[in-house]
Order: sequence, then C-alpha cells, then structure tokens
Amino acid sequence: MSLARMFCRLNGYLQPISKARAPLVSGFIRTQIEVRHWLHTVPQSTSCHWQLQEDSLELNYGGLVMHFAYVWLRDHCHSASCFNSKTNQRNLDTANVELNIRPANTRVDDENIFLTWPDGHVTRYNLSWLAQNSYEGQKQSAMQPHIIWNSDIYTSAKVPSANWDKFMSCDDELKKFLGRFLLYGIAFVEGVPPTVEATETLTQRVSLIRETMYGKMWNFTSDFSRGDTAYTKLALDRHTDTTYFQEPCGIQVFHCLRHEGTGGRTLLVDGFYSAEKVLQKTPENFELLAQVPIKHEYIENVSDHHNHMIGIGPVLNVYPWNNEVYMIRYNNYDRAVINTIPHDIVKRWYVAHRELTTELRKPENELWIKLKPGKVVFIDNWRVLHGRESFTGLRQLCGCYLTRDDFLNTARSLGLHA
Repeated sequence: MSLARMFCRLNGYLQPISKARAPLVSGFIRTQIEVRHWLHTVPQSTSCHWQLQEDSLELNYGGLVMHFAYVWLRDHCHSASCFNSKTNQRNLDTANVELNIRPANTRVDDENIFLTWPDGHVTRYNLSWLAQNSYEGQKQSAMQPHIIWNSDIYTSAKVPSANWDKFMSCDDELKKFLGRFLLYGIAFVEGVPPTVEATETLTQRVSLIRETMYGKMWNFTSDFSRGDTAYTKLALDRHTDTTYFQEPCGIQVFHCLRHEGTGGRTLLVDGFYSAEKVLQKTPENFELLAQVPIKHEYIENVSDHHNHMIGIGPVLNVYPWNNEVYMIRYNNYDRAVINTIPHDIVKRWYVAHRELTTELRKPENELWIKLKPGKVVFIDNWRVLHGRESFTGLRQLCGCYLTRDDFLNTARSLGLHA
C-alpha cells in the first residue's frame, strides 16, 4: 500500500506531507545563536504592488506575495470604532460583517494601504504589519526560535547559569535566564539555599506553580510513596512528564537537596533535535508521529492516592501552517494501549516511533549533569526529555511544575520573543 493511500485510510486525519511543507521545520529550529527572519527586517520604504481579486487582495511587498480575504481585512480593522486600543480587544461584531464584503475603493502610500468599504468606513493597514501577520509570512517564520542541540553543541555553547542573589533582585538577570531557557529548553540557577522554601520562592519569580495530584511542591525520596518509578532508586529512561494529562505540564523544576550515595546523574535530551533528524531522514515517519493520536495513562492505587488520568495526542505536536514542532509527548512508561489507529497503520507507527527512539537514545544526544544542593534546573517539559541513572543511598529531591502560560507571560513582559 502506498503512503498516500495509507494516509487516506485514516478517515482524513492524516494528510501526506507535501513538498512545500517538508523543508519548513529546518527553517525554525536552528543551531545558530540568532534566528532572524525577513519579516522582522522589512525596510520601511520598499516597493508595493497590489491587485484586487474576486474575493481577496493580492499584495506584493518587499518580495513577499500575500493574499488577504476581504472579510479578514474588514474583521481586523483597528479603527477606534472597531478596536479598543486601551484593552487591545475587538469591538467589531464579526457576526455582523458581510461575508462577501468587498472594498469600494483602495489606495496605497509608502507605508500604508487604505480600504474604503461600501458603508463608507475606512480601514488603514501598515504594510509591514500585514507582512508580519499574513499567512504567507507566518509559514516562513517561527512562533518560537530555538537552538536545537546535542551534547557537543550545548557544551560548546558554554551557557552560563544564573546567580540566585541576582536572579531574585535583578530583572536583567531574570531576562537573561529566560532567554537562555527559550533558546535551549533548559536553564540553571546556582547558589540557591538547599531548602524546599527557597526553591519555591525561586520558581515563583518566573511563574505560578501548577498544582497536580502530586501536590504543589514535591519533596520526595526513593520510598515508593507514590505509584511511580520516579519514587524508586531505579534508572529512568528519557521521557517527558504528565503525558497522561490532556495538557502536559509545561515547565519542570528539580533541586537535589541531599544525596548521600553514588550515581543519580540527570539525563537531558533535546527532543526537538531528534525530531528534526527524523524529518530530514524520513519525512513520512515524522508525519505519522505528528498526526496519529495515541493515549497515555496513569493509574495509581497506593495508600490514600487513587488516580486515573488519560491524555490523548500525537507524539509530535506541530503548528499546521509552518510544521513547527511545539511539543513532544514521549513516555514509554505511561503509553497506554494503542487502539486509536487501524491495524494496517500500526506497524508503520511502530517503525516511526522506533526511528525517533533511536535518535533520542544516541549517546551523542545525551547531556548528563549532576544535580547537587544549590543547583536548580528548569526544564521545558514540552521539549526536553529527562531521565536519571540508578543510585545508592539517600537522595532527597524537591521541585514542582510551573504553568507554561505564566512562564511565557513573564518572558514577554520583559521584552522577549515567546
């Protein structure tokens, strides 16, 4: 069976990867320090050509050809009557916009386009704003620029850690920390007092703590007090947490308060780096992992803890307009019965999953670190997989999950692209 026919058998939720879409991923996750795009550097005075088509405006600005539906242009008007600039909210009732609306008059100057609608209302758009917010522009730009890495790339970058005192008192230090986290998916703070209270104070500097059935702050040892392998001394293979949530936790924080023994190093692997390798080598496998939804499940019946959680989603989550990976959901411990795809696709999914697993397990992609009292690691749980080697002796760890939205909100409030 051909791949095209195979995808059609999945009742329409799989679409074959197109030649136009295939290269886009390598355009948004890069190994350069700076990730920039034409859209952010459009000259203020550049040539503009436009044409009114039957149901849309064709605009050629700075070499980018864009198309805007007339109803879209009317709906996004930022005039005083259509948009509240104080609250940044729409005043216009979209349901009252004529779906077949068309401008009665159009004119363009060096920086703006003016559309006069049949009722006399005038909409003005800055040409650079249209370029930045066009579908064609979004297809070529990243929602979140990244530096993807393996062990050598990250080690060679010599990414600094934040200092506890400066982190807590200086917004510039916080901004640098957040910038590093957004680029690499991990960031460290050193010099933190080795207590649960200090760790909690640290995390609240950047976001709200996301309380789950594990509580707000964890403080645990290998006593198997919960029905999870993490509460043992066993090695843990690379994985992301809470794949069994409908929305997995976004940020994870670990602080080793005490370890009287050997072993216990923490493993970190950039899932986006491995996803990019799969895309480059076998795009059809990337597509399967991005479009086939599977279940993850957590069942706990230990002491007074009784939980049954189910999360459903593909291993790779991508933005459909530019094929940008924004989340990896990978946990072989908690993956449930595969019953969401037909039998003739299952083997293909296993092949794709095996390729991704092989990439994730390559030694050159493994970053091993030793957590010690005072050193706190923040991990993007939507991107970076973590694990650990087995250990001996008493090992006390604390940490928490952070709400992703509030973390990104802090970054944006400090002027970062997030």
